[in-house]
Amino acid sequence: MRDLSDTIATSARVDRARIGGVCPVLATPFDDTGAADAHALARIVEFAIRCGADAIVYPGVASEVEQLTDSERNHLLDAVAGAVRGRVPLIVGASAADPEHTMLYLYKASTLGAAAAMVMAPASLAGKPDALIEHYLRLGSATTVPIMLQNAPPPASAGFDMAAIARVVAAVPAVRYVKEEAMPCGQRISALLTRPEVASAAHFVGVLGGAGARYILDELARGALGSMPACELTDIHVAMVNAWRAGNHGYARSLYNRSLPLLNFQAVFRWAVTKEVLRRRGVIDDAYVRAPGPRLDAQDHVELATMLDEIADLLGALAPRKTQAKV
Repeated sequence: MRDLSDTIATSARVDRARIGGVCPVLATPFDDTGAADAHALARIVEFAIRCGADAIVYPGVASEVEQLTDSERNHLLDAVAGAVRGRVPLIVGASAADPEHTMLYLYKASTLGAAAAMVMAPASLAGKPDALIEHYLRLGSATTVPIMLQNAPPPASAGFDMAAIARVVAAVPAVRYVKEEAMPCGQRISALLTRPEVASAAHFVGVLGGAGARYILDELARGALGSMPACELTDIHVAMVNAWRAGNHGYARSLYNRSLPLLNFQAVFRWAVTKEVLRRRGVIDDAYVRAPGPRLDAQDHVELATMLDEIADLLGALAPRKTQAKV
């Protein structure tokens, strides 16, 4: 295996100036006993890069990050960095329950040569914009890694209004990106980008969408740099964004319309669908999920198989495989 110091040196050479395009948040694979599987995670990295991902994100909400121990999280981050090998930017999820743990993950991000560290705006600071600014100032003073402020709806975050987020952007030079996924995402992106204090913040690079890429075309039309969806349809999302950037908005819309039923299905079952699609595509061997939430029953598996069949011609990186699902 390549020495991690080589990986760090290579990663540090990746251009940090601008993150954009399709930046998938990787799922965390577990084996059938529920143990974290670093080898399978490396296969997910390879899959995403083969699909054309512009950056790799780990860990995030789509990674079941709240179900990971600190030891697992650090070990898996090393596995991701070792698999990426500096080929694309690495965005490290550094959110934690308290600022002290967040700063530890920011340090981890710096040791891995991360292009950015994604930090959730704490729900506990809802309605306290001054405290939110102080929170990010403190984090920014502890790292040289650019920070991506993640603004999500409850319960993960508080869906802070754009006035509060704009104040943070203007006041904290370390905050160079915002990942916006509170509703309505598109209107929020427009509101943030048109605020004068944001437009005049020379350090600020821009906004990326989230929310599973279910609103990706609206976000791109409003000036988003890209999107940070889950990873099971990375090839379709890359083709969609490439078509949009090339001015072929009709084809981008066609890809969006064809993939949206599966993304809506994923919004209900979350990690269970992401992992089952990855399993059916031959990327991982087991779709085990730790996080609480609904699981697929027999009819759900039939529906999922139908939706994958309907977009099989778009799944270019790996062909879907029809194997017996575990129900």
